[in-house]
Amino acid sequence: MIKMQDLQKHFTVRVKAGRLRRKKRTVAAVDGVNLTIERGEMVGYIGPNGAGKSTTLKMLTGVLTPSAGEVSVCGLAPVPQRTKLALRIGVVFGQRSQLWWDLPLHESFELLRHIYRVPAAEHAARLRRCRSLLDLDEFLDTPVRQLSLGQRMRGELTAALLHGPEVLFLDEPTIGLDVVSKQAVRAFLAELGATGDVTLVLTTHDLADIERLCERLVVIDHGRVVHDGSIEALHARYGSRRSLVADLEQPLPADFALPGTVLTAVTANGHRVTFSLESTTAAAAVAGLVAAVPVRDLSLLEPDIEDVVARLYTSP
Repeated sequence: MIKMQDLQKHFTVRVKAGRLRRKKRTVAAVDGVNLTIERGEMVGYIGPNGAGKSTTLKMLTGVLTPSAGEVSVCGLAPVPQRTKLALRIGVVFGQRSQLWWDLPLHESFELLRHIYRVPAAEHAARLRRCRSLLDLDEFLDTPVRQLSLGQRMRGELTAALLHGPEVLFLDEPTIGLDVVSKQAVRAFLAELGATGDVTLVLTTHDLADIERLCERLVVIDHGRVVHDGSIEALHARYGSRRSLVADLEQPLPADFALPGTVLTAVTANGHRVTFSLESTTAAAAVAGLVAAVPVRDLSLLEPDIEDVVARLYTSP
């Protein structure tokens, strides 16, 4: 569905070269990205600010022309065939709206039906599904400007899907949403992806979105892809470890060592300890700890993807 080969985008900027002079400098926002995304995949595309995420999406949707390389979406060249491509993709930008602010939400949906020339029966069926999954009925008659951010985002998702796109690009779809709204949006996208009918590309700073929705994670930094694979592969590659947290009946002896682990935290007057599992299994660590000291409670914590990604960004 999506193919990028040595995709590049350069911008010319002016920088200070003295008190009164400025000189031109070329900045590579996207610097040789090679990526293929198959039909039905749900891909997380993440990176720090300025890494090139949004620039990539703009080239994929035909907003920006690449400086070099090749790109195709749905078998089309995004810029020369922008009109045809628009009928086959859906786009949601968290900070931009495709709805009419002064119209009730349902009238925006009706206008979009005419813009995309969607048959009435198909439009009604898709809208019915979105109304059910996103609980739209209570605010369909409300002008868009009066909607809460969570309600508007649910409307934006619906608007992007009413013409039956093959690819859905999402740029920060949960930005600024409360917990309940985030859960509703994530649940909807998870169900949408489970059907395999829509290829989904998600850029976000909320890594919980990635963990909840995407099996494949692409990380871009300084315009280049630095990781392409599963979240589990990312954990393995950058050395993240599970943690064993134990509540003890009494503090650990001063010279206590648990083979294959590193003691990373001691709290509650020594009665709560945390071990990082470095070269041992959770079962072996638990068995060794229970055999050495009285234990009241145990819990195993999975590694935090935010820490893993932060480690990736700072690695040489």
